[in-house]
Amino acid sequence: MMTKLVNCIIVDDEALAREVLENHLGKIENMHVIASCKNALEAFQAVNSHHVDLVFLDINMPDISGLSFAKSISDELKIIFTTAYRDYAVDGFDLKAVDYLLKPISFERLLQGIHKYLDENISHEQKHGKALHIEKNDFIFVRADRKMAKVSFNEILYVESLSDYIKIHLHDDQMLITRETLSNLEARLPRGKFLRTHRSFIVSLDKVERFTSDTIEIGKYEIPISRSYRDTVIQLLEGKS
Repeated sequence: MMTKLVNCIIVDDEALAREVLENHLGKIENMHVIASCKNALEAFQAVNSHHVDLVFLDINMPDISGLSFAKSISDELKIIFTTAYRDYAVDGFDLKAVDYLLKPISFERLLQGIHKYLDENISHEQKHGKALHIEKNDFIFVRADRKMAKVSFNEILYVESLSDYIKIHLHDDQMLITRETLSNLEARLPRGKFLRTHRSFIVSLDKVERFTSDTIEIGKYEIPISRSYRDTVIQLLEGKS
């Protein structure tokens, strides 16, 4: 288990992006989120008020960009950039960023960035024989009906995208509708348990009962497999059989 407590802040003008990162980081015991900031001004206050080791920093923000913020803080503060735009990567690494993560950020990709930080900043004695302690949560929270609803992974049958909303289909014909993109939700689901079959559908692998090259059946539901996902989907499903 990693012994050093890493104090970090999240800086992003998108509430959902901050929530995804907080959810991921909450699974890692020694990553301590001391502030979640919606702009650079809040981030400046956090840096001046607390001891901060690591900053998860969005680049494209109003008023003060992430790049401008990064140039104005101490070199001792390490930065992992988070952005939806690949074009900023060169600028990010020019600032000696630890890593550059493209949204939507999966838990596995975030772990890679944190390991890079540890390799550069934690002593050999602290790292040797130790690893990140990951809490294997079996649920997430999603916003539905103006509340945060707890959704257990084993209750999910499949997820369906409807423009800016998604439907989460659950056991016993239950369903939650939340305003989120399918890609953002996919980043919050455990890899290996859920599978994208179509630009508009994600299925729970454990719930698949029958499949063809074009469809997956889960109970009474039939979920399409699109051409662009077909090879990956069939390979994974055949590997589980």
